[in-house]
Amino acid sequence: MGTSVRITPLCGVFNDNPLSYLVSIDGFNLLIDCGWNDHFDPSLLQPLSRVASTVDAVLLSYPDTMHLGALPYAMKQFGLSAPVYATEPVYRLGLLTMYDHYLSRKQVSEFDLFTLDDIDAAFQNVTRLTYSQNFHLSEKGEGIVIAPHVSGHLLGGTVWKITKDGEDVIYAVDFNHRKERHLNGTALESFVRPAVLITDAYNALNNQPPRRQRDHEFLEAITKTLRGDGKVLLPVDTAGRVLELILILEQHWAQHHLSYPIFFLTYVSSSTIDYVKSFLEWMNDSIAKSFEHTRDNAFLLRHVTLLISKTELEKVPEGPKIVLASMASLEAGFSHDIFAEWATDHKNLVLFTERGQYATLARMLQADPPPKAVKITLSKRVPLVGEELAAYEEEQNRKKEEALKASQIKEEEVKVAHVSDPNMGDPMAIDSRETHASDGGTIIGGHKDILIDGFVSPLTSVAPMFPFFDNSAAWDDFGEVINPDDYMMNEENMELSLQGGGDLNGKLDEGSASLMLDTTPSKVVSTESTIQVKCSLIYKDFEGRSDGRSIKSILSHVAPLKLVLVHGSAEATEHLKQHCSKHVCPHVYAPQIGETIDVTSDVFAYKVQLSENLMSNVLFKKLGDYEIAWVDAEVGKTEGGQLSLLPPSTPAPSHKSVLVGDIKMSDFKQFLASKGIQAEFSGGALRCGEYVTLRKVADPTQKSGVAGSQQIVIEGPLSEEYYKIRDFLYSQFYLL
Repeated sequence: MGTSVRITPLCGVFNDNPLSYLVSIDGFNLLIDCGWNDHFDPSLLQPLSRVASTVDAVLLSYPDTMHLGALPYAMKQFGLSAPVYATEPVYRLGLLTMYDHYLSRKQVSEFDLFTLDDIDAAFQNVTRLTYSQNFHLSEKGEGIVIAPHVSGHLLGGTVWKITKDGEDVIYAVDFNHRKERHLNGTALESFVRPAVLITDAYNALNNQPPRRQRDHEFLEAITKTLRGDGKVLLPVDTAGRVLELILILEQHWAQHHLSYPIFFLTYVSSSTIDYVKSFLEWMNDSIAKSFEHTRDNAFLLRHVTLLISKTELEKVPEGPKIVLASMASLEAGFSHDIFAEWATDHKNLVLFTERGQYATLARMLQADPPPKAVKITLSKRVPLVGEELAAYEEEQNRKKEEALKASQIKEEEVKVAHVSDPNMGDPMAIDSRETHASDGGTIIGGHKDILIDGFVSPLTSVAPMFPFFDNSAAWDDFGEVINPDDYMMNEENMELSLQGGGDLNGKLDEGSASLMLDTTPSKVVSTESTIQVKCSLIYKDFEGRSDGRSIKSILSHVAPLKLVLVHGSAEATEHLKQHCSKHVCPHVYAPQIGETIDVTSDVFAYKVQLSENLMSNVLFKKLGDYEIAWVDAEVGKTEGGQLSLLPPSTPAPSHKSVLVGDIKMSDFKQFLASKGIQAEFSGGALRCGEYVTLRKVADPTQKSGVAGSQQIVIEGPLSEEYYKIRDFLYSQFYLL
């Protein structure tokens, strides 16, 4: 039987909730994505809490809360301790995203689900991989290979390929086949006939307008508002799709010499752009080539100003402006407060670039028709003063006194233990443990000295004289021997270090760092108010996901043996399931939360040994980066009982010539043009020259309803042109 594969959705099926799925491969449990929504609702994580302790590895696909937001909480509360794997951008930008969410909520509530330390601890041991890097798991995961591939959508976004015993499990959600200003399209189409494909139905019912039309409408809405003396608010994520929006605005402002100010406002905006500047190799080819030739960094912003506090924005003179502010859901962050201020002016515009999460203010405002008024809670943190400050300080002093008393009691217990220690035979011997000090004691060089008026030793003293410690250093052939413990940071200093520069390289906004370290006694003051929504509300799709038509086409090309659908409305999931059952593969699954499905391959797989006698007679031919050959053999057994392929006992039959490879018709059209032959597409076929037509048709040997390989049919009268074009076509393949 093939490799055992079981899939259990933990969150994000038949709805738009965060993504989290447990994939078990021969008993090795992979948690793929660990998402949470902007409400940070713990009830969504109950299925995860039941299996967290059994997880052997975690794979993260995107740097947003929908894919990794629950990681700090799960590691703190659920005992999730498995190693985590992600690309470098997902790691770095995901860390900043969680910082931004924490700081946004801490300023308006007593948020205690996780702390900055919890975020740091969750991301501290992430193993970073590059695209197409095969990483071999060890121990329990022996034989399993994981590899991240380009997915589009967000910087560092990943299609995960998980391989064992030659069978591939592909996890591809939220992918985008379109090449964008800063990202390449997905590599999903490069996979053909995987054993299992896990993908989403989120966009199955949506069709997108042409990119040029979308961009024109987006920029037209913005410039119209600015010229009407209005302000534009774009609620955005921290470090995801906002990067594409920034490039669009930068390019448009540069081309049209516009002077309206643009601001990018998050708690970590400077750190975000600093990191993005160093991730050019993760972006599309044009950005990388531009930097190689001209040293021009696309994210060296000339028209967008980075801000990390609303105070900085308030210092900007009144007038038309654009503000890209987190969060996209409008549930918290700077966008929430700015919306409350700007929504009452009919000249202003709130421009949404992604669908709001379920039950959020953004989703409510995107309804058709939108509400005329909304109730929102405005909160802010203010310093304690007067009686409240005095009560707070009194409480803190009381806690310090209790801690001091507890420490003194512990010291007394230690002293008593020293006096009653039966091993203390010689009163002149100094106890090397030195676990106590008198009330007037001080700590010098890591040892406790006893300083007492009158040089009278206390009754509990372990020595009749002042202790003396010889700190002479030990030496070896390489110099002084160093004790690593002397350089370890204690918990208190570690806490300050993590809070001050928690992204591990210290690359954090000074303002954000000071906010993290701010220990001024404060409280949260909240007021509820009804906001009259008079501003314009517009939604333009900049989510960076493939639309329904493209998803169906890509799935037909990939043609998995088994397909698992997750993440999408019930209607979209059912629609895509029906389509794929007819046109992609007969085995399509759409499991419920907590439902475990077995998608083990029906193919029997065996491991065989290739004998030396067999391989010595095999003739390999070069196929790109690979070598291929015909192999004719008989199955036998070695002396140890292992299956082996042996040379055939009878002469092998001759083989027909086979053309190996695949081409895109658009690429072949360009090739013909380079050879002086005019070609154009017409009615789904490629017309070459005057009389020859090429078209791709389904392989008739495939079963009905199952997607498989395609054949290229050459049509036209036999002529010199026909044979010339056929030869050109054959040259695009490898002859075996």
